[in-house]
Amino acid sequence: MVSRIACVGGGPGGLFFAALIKQADPSVEVTVFERNRAEDTFGFGVVFSDATLAAIHEADPVLRTALAKDGRHWDDIEVRLKGQRIRCGGNGMAAITRKTLLQLLRRRAEEVGVQLRFSHEVPADPAQLAEYDLIVAADGANSRFRDRLADVLAPEVEVATAKFIWFGTDYLFDGLTFVHEHGPHGTFAVHGYPISDGVSTFIVETDEESWRRAGLDEFDAAQPPGPSDEKSKQYLEKLFADQIDGHELLVNNSRWGNFRTRRTHRWHSGNVVLLGDAAHTAHFSVGSGTKMAMEDAVALADSLLARRDDLPSALEAYEAARRPSVEKIQGSARPSLSWWEHFGRYHDAFEPTQFAFHFISRSIGKERIARRDPEFVEQVVRDWRAAHEGSAPLDTPFRLGEREFAGRRLTAADLAALRAEGCLWLTAPEAEAQLPDAYDQLAESLSGDTPPDLVAVQGGTPFTRSLLAEQSRLVHGVPVLIVEDGMDDDRAETLLLSGRADLVGREQS
Repeated sequence: MVSRIACVGGGPGGLFFAALIKQADPSVEVTVFERNRAEDTFGFGVVFSDATLAAIHEADPVLRTALAKDGRHWDDIEVRLKGQRIRCGGNGMAAITRKTLLQLLRRRAEEVGVQLRFSHEVPADPAQLAEYDLIVAADGANSRFRDRLADVLAPEVEVATAKFIWFGTDYLFDGLTFVHEHGPHGTFAVHGYPISDGVSTFIVETDEESWRRAGLDEFDAAQPPGPSDEKSKQYLEKLFADQIDGHELLVNNSRWGNFRTRRTHRWHSGNVVLLGDAAHTAHFSVGSGTKMAMEDAVALADSLLARRDDLPSALEAYEAARRPSVEKIQGSARPSLSWWEHFGRYHDAFEPTQFAFHFISRSIGKERIARRDPEFVEQVVRDWRAAHEGSAPLDTPFRLGEREFAGRRLTAADLAALRAEGCLWLTAPEAEAQLPDAYDQLAESLSGDTPPDLVAVQGGTPFTRSLLAEQSRLVHGVPVLIVEDGMDDDRAETLLLSGRADLVGREQS
């Protein structure tokens, strides 16, 4: 029976788990070891969607109470581009400062009898904690326990190409706001959202080439946590001055990095179990690491309480309960992260409304967006009609050389004719890692004396098809037909309105 638990890491996930298990069974001794001081807090705010709070609230209302009392809530997403501000509603979210959340969770843990030990470095060696029945490794994305047990846990990491840096600002955004500025060295973008009555989170992303051109690659990010990149702070304050009314950026261990998506094939080994970022990460544009860690805490506590005398079974049940949800979030996060790796080309190619629709539709379709905000989608369609002599998306004619199609959705006969006429057909790869080879094949095929005037993309996944199609449309300037087995009206209109395709088709079985 588990009677002594060591939780390594005093972040929201570790604290929440410790409080839940201690509250449910006061006889269990629970100790949280945190390497930093109690007053140390890195980062600014954490954000939660309304739809994701139910399981956390059911376990303990501390988070929802904190958000209601000390957080900020909003419904709209705002996209700022080229002097315009586009809004899309129906996206209920709330945010709170990380410091406030940690204070509340620490207070909750202490109230139920959890022992908190700050400034306490725990060796990443289960043998050094032999007096504990269970070790919960909630020690973050750079987990030393995960790395030590790598032979069993089999961790993987994918490093994004985009650069990002995390600031705060005393400019108060109305809600989740995406700001895009093209400066002298390239395009930079901001994720901004309010976290208190006087502070907003301000995350900046850019591509590595723009980052280097701006001379922002001089700060030594290998330094221990603490110092911030002051040169980048000054550069970005100037670049975004008009967007934040001249307010300043606030630093807190602010330094550039590349987002790392982490996965582990197993979440536990012996009596050590991973929780939160130690086991998995998802890009902050889609997944809240804090939210996922707190949901892990609920599932781990439930599994332990349901299987008090069988620790291996409890840890297996915890992983089985959480892995599908985590993998779903990571799956939707990858297209979103990819959007941030390519947003410079979208900035140049699209007008504000289409740009906003392209952004919001990166992981959901037109109909789902319309359920959230029908007026926004109506505006997207109106803009299309205005640019295409009043035609609806699927009914808009398309001229290809001497041939004109009556609409944008091609029939099986149209597809057969295009195959016979020499249109370039490409099969998208199943894996993103194979896209560079597909890009090279595309470039070679378009470099001849008589390049094709249309590229048709089929196969692969929705994600790889879209990226290969955009490479043709936005990099090489050649129109694209996307062919999919299950092409319905919603998918077809989403592809056209977002600028991911010029034509769509469905293979007949």
